[in-house]
Amino acid sequence: MKIATNGTMFKTTKSPEEIINLFNTKEIDNDWSFVGYKLSDTGKWTHNYHRYPAKFIPQLVEKLIDEYVPHKEAYVNDPFMGCGTTVVTSISRGFKASGTDINKIAYLITKVKSTPIEPLYLNKKIDQLLSKLKFLNETQIALFNDKIEPLIPEKHIDRINYWFSEKTKNDLGKILRVIYNEEDEIVRDFFLVAFSHILKNCSLWLQDSTKPTRDLKKNSVNPYEVFQKHLKKMQSGNDVFYNVVPTKVKENLHEYLNIKVGDARSQSVSDNSVDLIVTSSPYVTSYEYADLHQLSTIWLDLADNLTEYKKQFIGTSYKKYENKRLRSSIAMDVVDKMFKKSKKMAKEIEAFFIDMEEVFDESFRILKHGGRCCYVIGNTKLRGIEIPNAEIFAESLQYSGFKLDRIIKREIPSKILPQKRDEKTGRFASNNEADVEAYPIEYIIIGLTE
Repeated sequence: MKIATNGTMFKTTKSPEEIINLFNTKEIDNDWSFVGYKLSDTGKWTHNYHRYPAKFIPQLVEKLIDEYVPHKEAYVNDPFMGCGTTVVTSISRGFKASGTDINKIAYLITKVKSTPIEPLYLNKKIDQLLSKLKFLNETQIALFNDKIEPLIPEKHIDRINYWFSEKTKNDLGKILRVIYNEEDEIVRDFFLVAFSHILKNCSLWLQDSTKPTRDLKKNSVNPYEVFQKHLKKMQSGNDVFYNVVPTKVKENLHEYLNIKVGDARSQSVSDNSVDLIVTSSPYVTSYEYADLHQLSTIWLDLADNLTEYKKQFIGTSYKKYENKRLRSSIAMDVVDKMFKKSKKMAKEIEAFFIDMEEVFDESFRILKHGGRCCYVIGNTKLRGIEIPNAEIFAESLQYSGFKLDRIIKREIPSKILPQKRDEKTGRFASNNEADVEAYPIEYIIIGLTE
């Protein structure tokens, strides 16, 4: 027997039965629910630059850092960096930060959110950009309008026409053309994130929907107006973030920031170099992130073929394996139960957990001895079958070499995700249509290297 950091007694290796019992008896820790935080708190600094599904709040990352990184110099990693909450928080502390994401728009968002720009310089650049685009907001079309050729990716023109009206498409194309005329790459990327953020509002995408559904009666918005408004919001966030980030980081950002478009199972990070991993992984067949971000992907021309692009994602419904086997017996039990209802979905679930076991192996490789990985995950249900993601993660971490150090059970009042599933299909649905809570609570599974 050994004592974990929270005082709980753990064996070095816990059996599946012990893990299941541990979760069944685990109580909610209210210190980790962060009740009462306002959007201005959870969206502070650069955290409100871009919408992103199922992102966790910076306060959670800050608390984990406070508990597990006592020293002033540290290296923090996020293998599923998403919109960069862990990376931004680490940079704000003066820590080195690394991360990967297969989603190219996620990489762009994280890069911009974690890069502080000198405020006066950025403000000048924003004013120059908006001045060039001001004609889009005028009743009488200025002559300058005729000089700007809309930049619209031709290879995706059918999808763009599907989602955008003709006028909106051309206005967005002109905004994009002027953005790409900006020579400073850091500033240009800042503008591109603002552009990406407004696409959903400017499109026919059903408001507040997490799946690609058109609303042909949706009220149109002026792209220039929403772009200008969001740029100003981002400008304010950068001003604060710039003053928070230590000077040593601002002057040598390339030494502190190592983020890549890539696979979480194979990161460009040295062995035994990372102090702490904080991440929220995809859920099994939960989100098709490539679908959710398809407007940004087509406008910024980030993929030649959307279908092929989707197949690279962990958690996608496109994956299945014939020559790999699960180590987790809890996961295998789920696969066997699902196999009786849907062979296809059983294979998808199996592929997801095989992928995650390889991610855990990679986490063990890059962590220092005494380092910790913190995986934020909730349980859900598909086709009426319970999917105990958290229990499976806890078991699987042990097979990768970790000691199960701590389990935190928390409510998620601030997490941005759809709250309901249809019990028969397992698909997310609107709150008034569905009958099952998707993630009423979630867990932080913490593994320790020894």
